[in-house]
Amino acid sequence: MKKIEVFAPSTVANVACGFDVLGFAMEGIGDTISISKTSTVGISIEHGKGCKGIPTNPQKNVIGVAVNALLESLAYTEKAGFRFKVSKNVKPGSGLGSSASSSSAAVFGVNELLGNPYTKRDLIKFAMKGEEAASGLPHADNVAPSLLGGFTLVRSYEPLDVVSLTYPESLYTTVVHPQIEVKTSDSKKILKRKVDLRDAITQWGNVGGLVAGLAQSDFGLIGRSLQDVIAEPTRSMLIPLFKEAKEAAFKEGALGASISGSGPSIFALSFSRKIAESIAIAFNNVYASNNILAHVYISRINPIGAEILS
Repeated sequence: MKKIEVFAPSTVANVACGFDVLGFAMEGIGDTISISKTSTVGISIEHGKGCKGIPTNPQKNVIGVAVNALLESLAYTEKAGFRFKVSKNVKPGSGLGSSASSSSAAVFGVNELLGNPYTKRDLIKFAMKGEEAASGLPHADNVAPSLLGGFTLVRSYEPLDVVSLTYPESLYTTVVHPQIEVKTSDSKKILKRKVDLRDAITQWGNVGGLVAGLAQSDFGLIGRSLQDVIAEPTRSMLIPLFKEAKEAAFKEGALGASISGSGPSIFALSFSRKIAESIAIAFNNVYASNNILAHVYISRINPIGAEILS
């Protein structure tokens, strides 16, 4: 095999209470990358749709960084290289794991071209190198669900231990993306460096409650657990109409709502397509009535993650 086209989905990370440890994959949006094995040694990157402002230099692009980490681990010495053509459906700085989708799709596709020396789960550590290049920290809450699909928990970073969670198949998410950019590196800078013990205890309880609620399909418990007392109070100040959007989601029956990743996207979870669609209308009305352009997505949890298209 010398050419492959792959897709890796966008993701919602943190999921309210699970800062840097929880995430889930979305359906229908993400990055599509065509990867060709070439006779020229090295990595070249060509931009397609939605790549404005993203560097093509492999040393500065998350694709190059992640793939080079993969190749170095294999002591790759073949006199051949890889050419990537990227199409992005979500802008960088959206809070929907844009860099993670690129990193995940790239390492997944190259691994396929090389005969699958690694499992999807093995590839997480290489995709994390791309995340480090993008935000300064090698976090896995986006790349894990983008590669594996479903709902994931990063139980530990040292050593890396990612757990795929059970979740109700009827779960839907509605996401609104106000068309502004919030860089992950900037949103991390404004977070408090110390956490009050009472807030830590609240957050631990919510993470445990959310994992249990997902496993038991207990929508009431899921809703009660979707509370973030650590990152949301500060990060929400960077997002226009955050309070209004969250209140609108609850009025339509959302189980809970919070910031997707580092923002500015806002997600809401619900237990039916009908409620998800009502939340989408409410989100759109909040931003349209204030003359702010916003994109709205409705999605079930994507169980597949990174996949081969052709």
